[in-house]
Amino acid sequence: MSAIVTHPPAQGVPFWDPERDEVLVCRQVRDETHDVRTFVFTAPQARLFSYAPGQFMTLTVMIDGQEINRCYTISSSPTRPNTLEITIKRVPGGVVSNWLHDNLHPGMEVRALGPMGDFTCAGSRARKMLFLSGGSGITPMMSMSRALSDMAADVDIMFVHAARSPRDRIFRHELAALEQANAHLRTVTLCEHDTPADRWDGYRGRLSASALELAVPDWREREVFVCGPAPFMDAVRNMLGQGGFDMTRHHEESFDFGTLVADEPEIIEAIEELEAAQFSISFTKSQRDIQCGADTPVLSAARAAGMRLPASCAKGMCGTCKCRLVSGTVEMKHDGGIRQREIDRGMILLCCAKPTSDLVIER
Repeated sequence: MSAIVTHPPAQGVPFWDPERDEVLVCRQVRDETHDVRTFVFTAPQARLFSYAPGQFMTLTVMIDGQEINRCYTISSSPTRPNTLEITIKRVPGGVVSNWLHDNLHPGMEVRALGPMGDFTCAGSRARKMLFLSGGSGITPMMSMSRALSDMAADVDIMFVHAARSPRDRIFRHELAALEQANAHLRTVTLCEHDTPADRWDGYRGRLSASALELAVPDWREREVFVCGPAPFMDAVRNMLGQGGFDMTRHHEESFDFGTLVADEPEIIEAIEELEAAQFSISFTKSQRDIQCGADTPVLSAARAAGMRLPASCAKGMCGTCKCRLVSGTVEMKHDGGIRQREIDRGMILLCCAKPTSDLVIER
């Protein structure tokens, strides 16, 4: 399959530019399930959105006087560039997801950065693909399915989605319509249990090797894309590996951007370097003081010291760990998660900022 291409701007309409454009306007809100909503956005002025299906945006919202960043995968398709859609599940205790569900309505503006991310089928030459999603991890797969269907791509797509119950099937009506319209797309849904109002007659239980073998007998021949909660991702990875799958054709991205496990190599290295740390770092809001080596990102040192700071990609892409540097200097090599004008105002990304002096950070 060739790369997914966005057509040149029509009638002089420019593309969204993350360096200059940072505000999205909510135009529509749709209920997908009882706890999942799709928010449809445009730019304040006419803009076309160019991105690879599977990429994400970072939204910045003000809650109780505090700026909070969260990453959400784009669920719409780049083949329809006038609007951008983000589909969000209400998470119990989730600060931003609950705020968006309760407060964001048509006409409101929200700051955004992106698109970003490497998880995409764009550029793949595979003629057979397998999409495996769990829960709201369906969003990048929906973007890919919409794009491939819009392009009438000659790609055999098998889309397997795992949901808790029939009432939790996100995009169920559109997936059925896509399958009816696209002879190359087949969908399978697994539900763990029934609900009082709905009895499920399809595949039951969690995704397993036997269920995959039954639903997709040729799964070993396909390029596999996986997204879902961390346990789902781990289970799929183990299942594919034990089944003899060529893992060079396995691509994954968890939608739980806030998860960084404690045994990540950079955190272990930071723990080992604490005794030789050269600089002190003070966090004004957390009222914590830590030590950090010159070759250690501030985020890694903070995690090694037991601090739980908001972070997502840990690669300088998403902007979730953005905060203000009150004093001191850092060396920072990012990957698009912060604008130059923000850097000029004293903002840094903790995940890729390495101290070159003692620091005071507003966090």
